[in-house]
Amino acid sequence: MQDIIPAPVDFDAGAVFSGSPSGRIVRGYENPGPHTPAPESDYVFHEASRDVVVWFMAEAEPLYVFGPTGSGKTSLVKQLAARLNYPVFEITGHARLEFPDLVGHLTVRGGTMAFEYGPLALAMKQGGLFLLNEIDLLEPATAAGLNGILDGSPLCIPENGGELVAPHPMFRFVATANTNGGSDETGLYQGTLRQNLALLDRFWLCELGYPAPEAEQRLLERAAPQLPEDVRSRMVDYANEIRRLFLGESGSEGQALEVTFSTRTLLRWARLAVRFQPLALQGVQPLAYALDRALGFKATRESRAALHEIAQRVFPQATGG
Repeated sequence: MQDIIPAPVDFDAGAVFSGSPSGRIVRGYENPGPHTPAPESDYVFHEASRDVVVWFMAEAEPLYVFGPTGSGKTSLVKQLAARLNYPVFEITGHARLEFPDLVGHLTVRGGTMAFEYGPLALAMKQGGLFLLNEIDLLEPATAAGLNGILDGSPLCIPENGGELVAPHPMFRFVATANTNGGSDETGLYQGTLRQNLALLDRFWLCELGYPAPEAEQRLLERAAPQLPEDVRSRMVDYANEIRRLFLGESGSEGQALEVTFSTRTLLRWARLAVRFQPLALQGVQPLAYALDRALGFKATRESRAALHEIAQRVFPQATGG
């Protein structure tokens, strides 16, 4: 049984994304379908979301979103799609991923051979958004097989009798990665590969850094309202200090670190700090204890010691002792 595809409709972009009508039109669907992401009512949009919103309103060029781990690349795309009732067909790249994994394969169904469409073919047929996460983990030769699709050409499926799948007018292609496809300058994203320049030339690029401090403070307030406001603010300051050391930016003090604070890790630290509050009765500092379980245990001994030294400076009352 085929999925029922909702009817495309026009939305006011401002009304959908900011609550204030703008008179600018963005295409979406009348109702959500089975592949539409669930909207998160408390989601805080990154300031770079404006780039992706403009992309949604433009012609259907492919989009490449890159940035550090945990900065919210995938969630941003999916939450914007959710506001437009856009179906999302998602897959994560890896070194052994092959083109048929995207297109589909033959399978036995009811005693007979049948073709089962993959996420790329489904997105092209149904007018959905194909989301390829970690594209820089793909072998360049495999990724180059997407060039024709990125140019708007039909997809040929030899395994299904040479079927030609023309791209639906609402079809969208988004790739995410930790690098811009050129290389990993930090040496910390193991397995990433330099991609073919001809492939990268077909994308509209969007860089997504970590959210602004005010945005992360709002996220922390929602994730751990039990923590005092001053503590949440200091947690964001601490995370940004660790990020500066990780990136080796000038003006930051201390040794370079091989671990960093993603927004995901920051929220985990806050939630763990709340859960471990009872340890304070035993003389254990919950913030320091939670810090190890959120990030510290991933670091070398030297870096873990540096993490705690910085924490004692940022939280002199909460982590000392």
